[in-house]
Amino acid sequence: MTTPDSCRALYVHVPFCRTLCGYCDFYSEVLRAEAVGPLVDALLCELDGCAARRTLAFDTIYVGGGTPTVLPPGELGRLLGGVRVYADADAALEFTVEANPATVTDEVAGVLAGAGVNRVSLGTQSFEPVELSVLERRHRPEQVGETVATCRRFGMRRVSLDLIFGIPGQTLASWRRSLEAALALQAEHISAYGLTYEPDTPLRRRRDARLVSPVDPDLEADMYELALDVLPAAGLAHYEISNFACPGAECRHNLRYWHNESYVGLGPAAAGFVDEVRYKNVADTTAYVEAIAAGRSAWGEHEQLPPERRARETAMLELRLARGIERRRFVERYDVDPLQLFAEAVERHGAAGLLCVDAVGIRLTRAGFLVADTVIADFL
Repeated sequence: MTTPDSCRALYVHVPFCRTLCGYCDFYSEVLRAEAVGPLVDALLCELDGCAARRTLAFDTIYVGGGTPTVLPPGELGRLLGGVRVYADADAALEFTVEANPATVTDEVAGVLAGAGVNRVSLGTQSFEPVELSVLERRHRPEQVGETVATCRRFGMRRVSLDLIFGIPGQTLASWRRSLEAALALQAEHISAYGLTYEPDTPLRRRRDARLVSPVDPDLEADMYELALDVLPAAGLAHYEISNFACPGAECRHNLRYWHNESYVGLGPAAAGFVDEVRYKNVADTTAYVEAIAAGRSAWGEHEQLPPERRARETAMLELRLARGIERRRFVERYDVDPLQLFAEAVERHGAAGLLCVDAVGIRLTRAGFLVADTVIADFL
């Protein structure tokens, strides 16, 4: 039996990009024209299969990748229209599509707007040409503003900009310029991520071969703290480790992840969490399409979560939020007080000034956000 919120959120993974960036470890591949139609067929078929097993009424839809906006407009429209069918007609829908600057032409923007997309997340990363080159990004800085203007002209006023700090060669001054350039575009949501050298990525291999030098950890911490100062001062509240938003502009879809609520995941390498089962589809577009076409599950792995594991996962995820673990909500969900379940971690990190603990709950302090991964690991 499903819970009331079990199928309120949908994630769709479109793996295609025009080129692959050296730092990215999300499952992606260079766009192949002949693979687009079969993939869209498979995505919509997988979604129809979900609908045959349970009632779907999404109030958040997130189409990511990859770069969904590199799909031919006709196929992009077919995909977006197909998933929109399962939106809750009585709810205010948050419909997000990821895009790279310069991929949202007037034609593509018309397709997005026509399907009801009302939020666009742009992979900006930097406004400095040299830093974009290090990341193997192909757009020019000025194309970010052009793309934002196009989205708004077609009625999609909710725009989020992704930025990266800790790029080899980046300085505190150049990071400040990127933050200020993003604010100048009046983005109502900005994500600021520290660069990670993921295994099996070209950037990791370049680092290991000493072709690029990582930013000094103290400088990287200074960059994060600069974001903590500059963005809230401009009206974007810090609501999650890497995310800042104007009031009411928080990403509702991602909040579902951070509250460890259920969601459907479609597409190659997409993860989902439904009926207490966490699953991930096979990370291979051809194998995914073949499985769906043959009427088989595309799951590559899955796990049934026991109650305590889910409670610990929830704590780990909610600690990412500025509001942290809300004690009353946690007790209602899991029938256990988080102060008791995590007593040792709370005592140790609270004494070190990394956690704030009160009657409302448990949350990271500013110092705690700087070492969040270390603190959070003790809750899982």
